Amino acid sequence: MKRVLSWLDRYWHLFLIGGCIGAQALVFLFFGEESYLTVQDNLDLFIAHFQVMNWQDGWFAQGATMPMLGGISRDCLSSEWNLYNILFAILPVFPAYMIGYFLKIFLGMGSFALLAKDIWPETFARYRQIAWTAGLCYGMLPLFPAYGLAFASIPLFVFLCRRIYFRKGRIWYAALFFYPLLSYFSYFGFFLLAYLACAAVFLSVRDKKPCGRLIAALFLLAAGYVCFEYRLFSQMLFSDVETIRVSMVDTDLDAGGILGQIWEAFVTPVFHASSDHAAFVLPVCLAFLLWRAAVLIRSGQARKFLSEGILWILLFILFNCVVNGLYYWGGFRRLFETLIPPLKGFQFNRTTFFNPFLWYAALFLVLKYLYDAKKTLWKRLANLAACIAAAVILLTPAVYNEFYWTCYHQAYRAVKHTEVNLLNFREYFSADLMEQIKDDIDYGGDYCAGYGLNPAVLEYSGIATLDGYLGFYPQSYKEEFTQLIRPAYDRVEEWRTYYGQWGARAYLYAGSGESIYNPYRNQPLSDDHLYIDGDQFRKMGGRYLFSRYELDADNMEDLGFLLRGVYSDESSPYTIYLYETAG
Repeated sequence: MKRVLSWLDRYWHLFLIGGCIGAQALVFLFFGEESYLTVQDNLDLFIAHFQVMNWQDGWFAQGATMPMLGGISRDCLSSEWNLYNILFAILPVFPAYMIGYFLKIFLGMGSFALLAKDIWPETFARYRQIAWTAGLCYGMLPLFPAYGLAFASIPLFVFLCRRIYFRKGRIWYAALFFYPLLSYFSYFGFFLLAYLACAAVFLSVRDKKPCGRLIAALFLLAAGYVCFEYRLFSQMLFSDVETIRVSMVDTDLDAGGILGQIWEAFVTPVFHASSDHAAFVLPVCLAFLLWRAAVLIRSGQARKFLSEGILWILLFILFNCVVNGLYYWGGFRRLFETLIPPLKGFQFNRTTFFNPFLWYAALFLVLKYLYDAKKTLWKRLANLAACIAAAVILLTPAVYNEFYWTCYHQAYRAVKHTEVNLLNFREYFSADLMEQIKDDIDYGGDYCAGYGLNPAVLEYSGIATLDGYLGFYPQSYKEEFTQLIRPAYDRVEEWRTYYGQWGARAYLYAGSGESIYNPYRNQPLSDDHLYIDGDQFRKMGGRYLFSRYELDADNMEDLGFLLRGVYSDESSPYTIYLYETAG
């Protein structure tokens, strides 16, 4: 028994890493395109954009128009100089998605361990196991897929800055310049530059001389973002086109609401940045912090508590949560926009996107303390804690936990012998059905729209759309589209708030007020009338309407549409009623 335990003590981390990554690989390899990948802000957003650019050979195009939202500038879409995006430019969608999925895990795990080795070079061999497993946990977090590599590379950014600060060679300056290939300015870059500037100021004051190395790093990093995201900066700084950002209305909260936002961000996972910390990591870190405080106070070393690394990490997390709360204070937000006009509409509450890394850095420090005790029992307790943290991540039904949802829904299908209501990747896009329709109508690039069918489904198959989902397009088009959906817009207050005060999802909304764009197999609609301005549809260049519902014939005739055909395919959950403009 002792030999077995000794063997596990040496190799447990390899079993954990291999088991977690291997289980996910087996599931996605086995189910393939029948995997349940998240639609919200994922398949319905960036994946569709990538396909639009693939169909149009638009990745490197200059001055080009992409056929979505009635035709938008290529510069409104993602940069071609981003590693995640490059995967979709050179590979089919599903393989690219899966490579990005596992690359995030390996990058998060590797960069976390690399940073730990850089901080504790002499003793890293002692902490190797927990460094790799804490990194595994961080890499597996169900974060915003399109920016998974940006999340995963945060430890790498810290590592590069440390190498520069400690004069480890000029090569690290070059590495920092190219770092934006993994990142994204609007979600991470702005904050990384701000944090780096604060570090440069702090160290300059502490050392009583300018910290030239970090100041140089700051300008190099900024130059990297400008170079690799030149489209974003050209739109943000030099375009005179007014975008929907000017009409977006942010929520203003009172003091109680702001405090609630701060508390919620600290305790619960934030959408797009789910750290899965509430069930295990948070109580472990807080319990450890309280225990350390009690021990140090009892021993008369209370001042030493202020040097505890975990204390400062938790304070950093709290600071990010406070900034998140301040975003909902209208006066503070308007001051920010006044001081930095190009960032009007910018969500500076994304400081919380750095908290997942900080939570697992805090967990690592707890495990490190247990290892430093040099007691077998405590070391095994740390190993167990790492395993529990990994299990919590895999088994928590978070929005972007695609491994969990694929296992859950496939198990449900097998046990219940029935289809689940949620659509898998292949069903959602139904590419075969879309190709069948395109072939039947000899589709030649005419603009279309979906009703009950997400425009991403059409865009994925190379169909030009009047509708679409994008957080950055001309305000003038939003006004045109508002006129198109005016009957439903005026009829339902929810749409006036949702589209009028936000506007990123330009969809044909139901006049009954029902949500009809969820990725569901069965999505009933109580009203078979279409509430749009038919003349405006034609004025905007629309020809076809792809509807999941059979609409009232008299209503459609009044709007100037004729039923062109009804299409279905055994591989698709959709029945498409294709309407064509009459004139």
